[in-house]
Amino acid sequence: MPEIQFDGLVGPTHNYAGLSRGNPASTLHEGRESNPRAAARQGLAKMRLVRGLGVVQAVLPPHDRPSLASLRGLGFDGRDEEIIAAAAKVDGGRLLRACSSASAMWTANAATVAPSRDTGDGRVHLTPANLTEMFHRGLEAPTTTRVLRTIFASEDRFVVHDPLPGGAQFADEGAANHLRLETSRGAAHVFAWGRLAWGGAPSPRVHPARQTREASQAVARLHRLAADACLFPRQHPDGIDAGAFHTDVLAVGNGSFLLVHELAFADTPALLSQLRQRLGEELVVELIADAELPVARAVAAYPFNSQVLTLADGSMTILAPEDARDDPAARGVLERVASGQGPVHSVHFVDVRESMQNGGGPACLRLRVPATEVGMLALSGRVLLDDALGEALSAWVDRHYRDRLVPADLADPALAREGMRALDELTQLLELGPIYDFQRVFGPAHVDRNRPRP
Repeated sequence: MPEIQFDGLVGPTHNYAGLSRGNPASTLHEGRESNPRAAARQGLAKMRLVRGLGVVQAVLPPHDRPSLASLRGLGFDGRDEEIIAAAAKVDGGRLLRACSSASAMWTANAATVAPSRDTGDGRVHLTPANLTEMFHRGLEAPTTTRVLRTIFASEDRFVVHDPLPGGAQFADEGAANHLRLETSRGAAHVFAWGRLAWGGAPSPRVHPARQTREASQAVARLHRLAADACLFPRQHPDGIDAGAFHTDVLAVGNGSFLLVHELAFADTPALLSQLRQRLGEELVVELIADAELPVARAVAAYPFNSQVLTLADGSMTILAPEDARDDPAARGVLERVASGQGPVHSVHFVDVRESMQNGGGPACLRLRVPATEVGMLALSGRVLLDDALGEALSAWVDRHYRDRLVPADLADPALAREGMRALDELTQLLELGPIYDFQRVFGPAHVDRNRPRP
């Protein structure tokens, strides 16, 4: 099945604010200097590599940050620079840091997607994640929904649902907790979850479990998936406590192939038995024991947060972070998998260190959208990557992005103005129209009319 890799462009406010509880990399790098320009370049380089492998690659725009609309909704008013200055004084600047997060770059959390061949109405279904477990990520849902409805506007081909109703009971983290596997016997959707909405399941002792089973079940219903095609395994509490806050930190699947750590799920043997019953002997499973790759090293090196891509000849390749190459045990796992009898024949290591230092590897940076060739033609905007767009985006990054940012810089109103100018230009480049609040409410002239006072 043709598949589009939608990568999120890294935003101009990419920084290390340490906002993500349960994410060891985010905590470790809190307050350190980031390089937004390098981060965006690394993301674009990965996209070009994917396209060079013959896989369809597309882009999603970053969100406007700081989220001035959110700050206004929290009672701040005045001109933009006055709002930023006031918010910077609250809770030691933490509120402003949360409203300035560039976390929408990890588009594996943007939505959950079901292909047309699996759904009851024969359309591609997308449900934007509400991400309610963490404030800074929950801000993303309205813009994500607007962007997806702009790109997937053809109602004959696509359905973009509203995010699930907010609240702790229906916390949804998107495709980062969803796997789709397929053989000649059919497809299986694995919707992983960390906790029950109203309690009753063992919880992690250290870190929060973000996804609820009830949210996973609701998404499956919205997508009109056959009941016997859906599995709802629980994430292993020990895996979450080790830093596997999403399933894609310890498991990755593609077609008939599954690479999984034994601490990805609470009862991995039972899940594998169900999958084999559903998909048959064509399913190839590489189960990695904790003794071979300790979970703490798996979380640090992120070999499971790789992209597994199907190439034109039917073979598969793995795009892994350089951190996995640098760890002997992680590298050994990937090399063994690629040299075995399974469908994976090669491994490519990519530099996404700016993202990794906030806890996001290659798989975090992309949303997989299965689509027929006709469906690809139905996409709106200029989002499919080609040489011309790649060069234009690289030049755009070089014009607008800073090469140094620390959390204290988020209080600089000039940064917000730089971001508005960059994103206003980007929407024209991607032919998406006014998708941002500052464009929709005030119009593009707001970028300059509301510039800070001297």
